[in-house]
Amino acid sequence: MQMEPKVNILLVDDKLENLLALEAILEKLGENLVRATSGEEALRCLLHQDFAVILLDVQMPGMDGFETATLIRNRGRSRHTPIIFLTAFSTSDQMLFKGYALGAVDYLLKPLDPNILTSKVTVFVELFKKTEAVKQQAAQLVAMNAELRQSEERLRSLSTCSPVGIFEIDTEGGCRYTNPRYQIICGLKATESLEKSWLESVHPEDRERAVASWSNYICEGRDYSEEFRFQTAQGIIRWVQVRSSPMLSGQGELLGYVGTLEDITERKQAEEVRAQVIREQTARQEAEAANRMKDEFLAVLSHELRTPLTSMLGWSKILRSKKLDDKATSRALEAIERNAISQMQLIEDILDVSRIIRGQLRLNVSAVNLISVMEAALEAVRPLAEPKEIQLNTILDTSVGSVYGDPARLQQIVWNLLTNAIKFTPKGGRVEVNLSIVCSEEQTTQKYAQIQVIDTGIGISSEFLPKVFERFRQADSTTTRSHNGLGLGLAIVRHLVELHKGTISAQSQGSGQGATFTVRLPLLHDNRGNRENREATGGISSSVASTPLAGLKVLVVDDEADTRNFLSFMFEEYGAIATAVASVDEALAVLEQAKADILISDIGMSEQDGYTLIRKLRSLEPEKGGCMPAIALTAYTREEDRLEALAAGFQQHLSKPIDPTKLIAMVASVLKLSVQVPVS
Repeated sequence: MQMEPKVNILLVDDKLENLLALEAILEKLGENLVRATSGEEALRCLLHQDFAVILLDVQMPGMDGFETATLIRNRGRSRHTPIIFLTAFSTSDQMLFKGYALGAVDYLLKPLDPNILTSKVTVFVELFKKTEAVKQQAAQLVAMNAELRQSEERLRSLSTCSPVGIFEIDTEGGCRYTNPRYQIICGLKATESLEKSWLESVHPEDRERAVASWSNYICEGRDYSEEFRFQTAQGIIRWVQVRSSPMLSGQGELLGYVGTLEDITERKQAEEVRAQVIREQTARQEAEAANRMKDEFLAVLSHELRTPLTSMLGWSKILRSKKLDDKATSRALEAIERNAISQMQLIEDILDVSRIIRGQLRLNVSAVNLISVMEAALEAVRPLAEPKEIQLNTILDTSVGSVYGDPARLQQIVWNLLTNAIKFTPKGGRVEVNLSIVCSEEQTTQKYAQIQVIDTGIGISSEFLPKVFERFRQADSTTTRSHNGLGLGLAIVRHLVELHKGTISAQSQGSGQGATFTVRLPLLHDNRGNRENREATGGISSSVASTPLAGLKVLVVDDEADTRNFLSFMFEEYGAIATAVASVDEALAVLEQAKADILISDIGMSEQDGYTLIRKLRSLEPEKGGCMPAIALTAYTREEDRLEALAAGFQQHLSKPIDPTKLIAMVASVLKLSVQVPVS
């Protein structure tokens, strides 16, 4: 702890013994006692030091006490220093008046009473200390005020010159301060900025989000940081980052909020430019990769087409130039036939891919028994499995019902998966084929036929697995590859499965771990009975109980051929007479010739959509079909889409993919049929 500085006390007397007596009395005060043996010496001491009190002897040779006091009072530094006169002579009134006139504070007669002297000196020492303390406090206060003024000026300059907008808001939401940059960003004058919130300057498209986020911030009290577009009254739009933090008192009481607005338009533009560059680079890389794939595909295609041609041409020339025995001739013809079939399959794959790309791959749909399809595919691939001694194991659930599909294309799906498994399974391996019934994860009432082809082959790497169903993709497309083919089979399989409203997936634990391909196809609801049995008893229309729509005239409108074929087949299965057309104009032309009982129309069609058709239909007279019941089929499944369809004039709205049972039940409901449609 710092010691308190000692106070100076000046003792003036021409006799040394008197000075020693004074020191002995005042020593216990612990202050700094300064001696002076004459008036001149006393004045010299006052030149360099300040004193709390001066004890001045009156009777001194040369310059006496009164003269010394006069000179002391004439100096500015010592003008107010207290003087106590000391004298050994009796004090007359005249001397007292003279002493007090010179500014003396007291007049003591020798010999001195130590207690009185000590108490009087103590008073002036304490007064001096307090005066010095007040002076120090005043000096500190002056210094603090000066520093505060400098700080305020510095803060004012910083706020004025700040590159970001600054604002202060009270707890009621009123703005108490904004700097010039804030006013520029918000496009407001100084007075306006205190009357309006920054939220009013947010772009109208971002304002709802800004208000919601700011309200949450006020409720939660956390730090705030969001980016919005600001729009000024002059139409200037800029991106702004808004930050804010709560202001708290020393006791943790909320005083308001302080925040900043930073113009980040240039940063946003730079980010957009960078994103555009990245998109262009990605597109260029993808294009380069696609070109490489095409080049690799053409190289593989050339190899795959030339390989069988070499064998075919070679054997043809031998047959033409040499006379071979029956065994050699048979061998030559078998080789030519085998390679011709291989080349034909390659060409069919290429044509299928071409049809897929142009959207011209069509299905001839009907009710298909998957057991027969899979058995036919298994028989077709046995000659490929036997030379490699690959074991074909089958687990086929005979209770699996039928699916709507193209029998040839379904067989192509299974055949492609089997040939793929056999190709990549080494000699002596195993390929397992399973057929079972599974339920949909989303709809427990929807059942699927699941086909799985599981092999013990080389497997699929984790890097290639996501690309296994892409066109022109092969895990190994080098000239040293160990497996032939164009890399089109699985891409064709995926497209065919999707055309049948199914799904396909591939799983593999990695190289050497085999692979599993899983196909799921929606099963038909078993609500029609056996078609062959119905035909044997007199055809589709022979039993009203099994054909609840018997004789009903249905007009189907859809620009997708597969969907038209499917709907026509389905309605005919239920005994209806279906007419399917691909456009609005064709539908109106049919209605001019013959009236239908109900309209089943797709919404999304090229040129004119289903809304156009229903409006034109409702504009017709009742006898020409103006009041015909109509059901909308669409892939748009939102509630507003349903309401729009009903408002346009449709009685019902059904989303795709179509559940036959739901559609038939909906038709029956619309027509108020008395025959209940059975549900599987």
